Amino acid sequence: MTCDRQAPASGVSTAPCLYVVVPCYNEEEVLPEASRRLSDKLDSLLDRALISEDSRILFVNDGSRDRTWSMIRALHDDPSSMGAAPARPWFTGICFAHNEGHQNALYAGLMEALDRGCDCSVSLDADLQDDVDAIDEMLAKHAGGAEIVYGVRSNRDTDTAFKRGTAGMFYDLMAWLGVEMVSNCADYRLMGRRSLKALAQYTEVNLFLRGIVPALGFTTDVVYYARAERFAGESKYPLKKMVLFALEGITSFSIKPIRWVTMLGLVSLVVSLAMMIYTLVQALAGRVVAGWSSLMISIWFVGGLVMVSLGVVGEYVGRIYLECKGRPRYIVVETTESDGVDGD
Repeated sequence: MTCDRQAPASGVSTAPCLYVVVPCYNEEEVLPEASRRLSDKLDSLLDRALISEDSRILFVNDGSRDRTWSMIRALHDDPSSMGAAPARPWFTGICFAHNEGHQNALYAGLMEALDRGCDCSVSLDADLQDDVDAIDEMLAKHAGGAEIVYGVRSNRDTDTAFKRGTAGMFYDLMAWLGVEMVSNCADYRLMGRRSLKALAQYTEVNLFLRGIVPALGFTTDVVYYARAERFAGESKYPLKKMVLFALEGITSFSIKPIRWVTMLGLVSLVVSLAMMIYTLVQALAGRVVAGWSSLMISIWFVGGLVMVSLGVVGEYVGRIYLECKGRPRYIVVETTESDGVDGD
């Protein structure tokens, strides 16, 4: 399905074709409610002539192991079978051959929306923590000239103290590294067609869209909303994935950690010279045994420094390795409109 509308007459505005992109991984518990709320929202937007009838809700099944894909197909074929009763056939979807991660699923959905001719696209997660009512204001600000509109959390009351603290430190660290990011904004945003075309030019495998999108350089605006608790199911971002995601962002946008390795090496060299002088003084004074503690401290310090440095360098080498192979980010094996498609 593509957005195929006649060009409006001069001076007459036409409602935009909106695609709502929703990455899904094992979301069978929340999908019925998410589809109901999103279809109600698009029904409301259509009734007020804020979007066109060609608009769609695009679910991206990221290799789910549960019934997520069969439910997406059911929503497309017969929405009433899933409890949704939209005024229009809003639902469509694509299915990955394998779990490729949230960022790849999100990127695939945005590119699919672009290929289908959308005028703008809103991305959000399926867990219903993002307030769908904020889409109205996003569309208004996009109509007012903003090419990208970010959904920004007005507070973090639903987070634990640990998560609030670590999130704040992450944003501060990224800012210090020189990475342009929007604080308290995850992946809830509206992107216009021009910015989607610009995003399509970013071909790296190591995707960190929260850093890439602000780097596009288009006119932006923000919409504030209160983030709710997850409607059902478990979070798909436990602590381990959050740490890996943070490392992805740091190594994708800054070489400062590599420079830190150089600086630490210089510091280690200075400390080693000082310890050498100290050892010689101790030896000349006949107090060799007394230097045993300082020697052991130096060995552990330098050894730890070397291991950390190797780890930092290894992260970058690993990223280079993945990029050089040139493998596809994802393979789409099925869409709701067909039983099989070629990979992208």
